[in-house]
Amino acid sequence: MRNKFAPTTFPELNEGLREFASSAIDILERNFLGVYLQGSFAIGGYDRHSDVDFIIVTLTELSAKEVELLQWMHACIFNPWVKHLDGSYFPLDILRATPRSRKKLWYLDNGSCELVKSVHCNTLVVRWVLREHGIVLAGPAPEMLIKPIQADKLKGEIRMVISDWGAEILQDPERFNNRFYQSFIVLSYCRMLHDLQAGSISSKRNCAKWAKTNLDPKWRGVIDRTWDARPNPEVTIRQPADPSDYERTLEFVQFAIDKSKQYPDPEPQSK
Repeated sequence: MRNKFAPTTFPELNEGLREFASSAIDILERNFLGVYLQGSFAIGGYDRHSDVDFIIVTLTELSAKEVELLQWMHACIFNPWVKHLDGSYFPLDILRATPRSRKKLWYLDNGSCELVKSVHCNTLVVRWVLREHGIVLAGPAPEMLIKPIQADKLKGEIRMVISDWGAEILQDPERFNNRFYQSFIVLSYCRMLHDLQAGSISSKRNCAKWAKTNLDPKWRGVIDRTWDARPNPEVTIRQPADPSDYERTLEFVQFAIDKSKQYPDPEPQSK
């Protein structure tokens, strides 16, 4: 196994990650294969407000006893940085498979201390970031676990998310009408539009800059204001979005859906 003792520029986070990785290895024992950082801490463009995205790969499905012990571990993490862990436990055969069935994995949301079943990480985007940029905290290099992901398949998934999530937002806008989601939606759509064109994944920071330069200048103001609203998600999720910015956000979602139609349809996914 290889270990990254300084995976980020934040010493307190590095110490918390060491403790997290060590505890997970002790619990999983022979079922453990690897623990990795992905997301912005792997791609770049992270700051102290970024989620700490992780993937733990296991040889087989988690047993009931392993889930129980991992639940206890996550509830007992007191490092403020590690409270922002966001990631899933991937059995190796699921990680290596194309996520057609969207099988639910044991998932920890940012700020939560409870594992739940979710498809959140079971995507090509997560696999691409893990394979191309994943930081090894312990275990084999991620490219040994995942085959290369073709750009057209990655674009197909991104285009599908732009459309499907956009329809969900526009059909029930009040569900997302708070400062956290307003910011998250704008920055996510900046990134998806960039990545749909590039066929690769970049950071939200870089994609926000790209959008301000390459999209219609009318979006620049709302992009700047949403980036400034990123801190303190536990507070901003309880605050209503600025009405004008939220209206512009919904317009931006529709714009992204329309723009994504310039690209080929994604391949149909079998059940």
